[in-house]
Amino acid sequence: MKAFIIHENDAGQRLDRFLKKALPHLPQSLLQKSIRVGNIKVNRKKPKREQHLISGDVVQVYLSDEWFQAPVPPAQETAFLRIKHPPLFIVYEDDHLLIVDKPPGLPVQPDKQETVHTLINYIKAYLYETKQWDPKKEQAFTPALCHRIDRNTGGLVIAAKTAEALRVMNQKIRDREIEKYYFCVVYGVMHPKEGVLTGYLKKDSRKNKVDVLHQRAPGALFAQTEYRTLEKWDGLSLVECRLITGRTHQIRAQFSDAGHPLLGDGKYGSEKENRKRKQKWQALYAARLVFSFSTPAGCLDYLKGAVFQGDETAFRTRYFPNDAT
Repeated sequence: MKAFIIHENDAGQRLDRFLKKALPHLPQSLLQKSIRVGNIKVNRKKPKREQHLISGDVVQVYLSDEWFQAPVPPAQETAFLRIKHPPLFIVYEDDHLLIVDKPPGLPVQPDKQETVHTLINYIKAYLYETKQWDPKKEQAFTPALCHRIDRNTGGLVIAAKTAEALRVMNQKIRDREIEKYYFCVVYGVMHPKEGVLTGYLKKDSRKNKVDVLHQRAPGALFAQTEYRTLEKWDGLSLVECRLITGRTHQIRAQFSDAGHPLLGDGKYGSEKENRKRKQKWQALYAARLVFSFSTPAGCLDYLKGAVFQGDETAFRTRYFPNDAT
């Protein structure tokens, strides 16, 4: 028999989902049967599969020792241990959240090109170095990003330091209670100078690209981007965008479809023009986050109405350096 004491980062999960993480060798069919016949108990009582755990609960598992063997973590999961003094630009931090300003060119998660130097590994390394997180003391939770931005897009990214914060933030993002504002530099001048771009985005997974359609189609998702032109200079415009929906490559694809691709965007714009401007990354920056909570936010209620701002000056210096006219 093995007993798991439920701590704060385990609380709030369904029993079966907690056990799936805590006992990764245990087959799903045996897990469900063990709950059903009473070989798994919570506080010495027979539980329901969908029972949610609370801090202080004790989960007793009456199974053979073979199912309790600690799994050997994949190299990808321990890659953060190879990083010393991670270069993080922290905009905000508290006991639950970390908001960082990601530089363009850094992937948020490991991919085929990079498995070590990623934003999530930098965050894990930072929390490990500062003794805020120790994977050996956790039964199921790992710090995680609440949302993502493209490798070549810079700007603000939210990471959760606790399981409760991750659940709250994921729900707030789904309910569109987090407003996301971006700065971008586009070719030409938008007409009108402000408005809303609307369309349906259909992803081509083979090309890792989306097409913008202007009528409903199977597999296409509705997308809206609110924009306003801030400045114009040398055939370019500095534009502020607010995401009404959050789709893959939404800003890049919609501005390209409108005839104004982003400076530096090779996928949706012109490589030839980008080379003339000596830009290899799209001029897109996640500049501001507004926590416009309209419903209770649990452990994050204190952040209702909070606004977090990135480094607009650095973005302008990189992509829009001259005085606008």
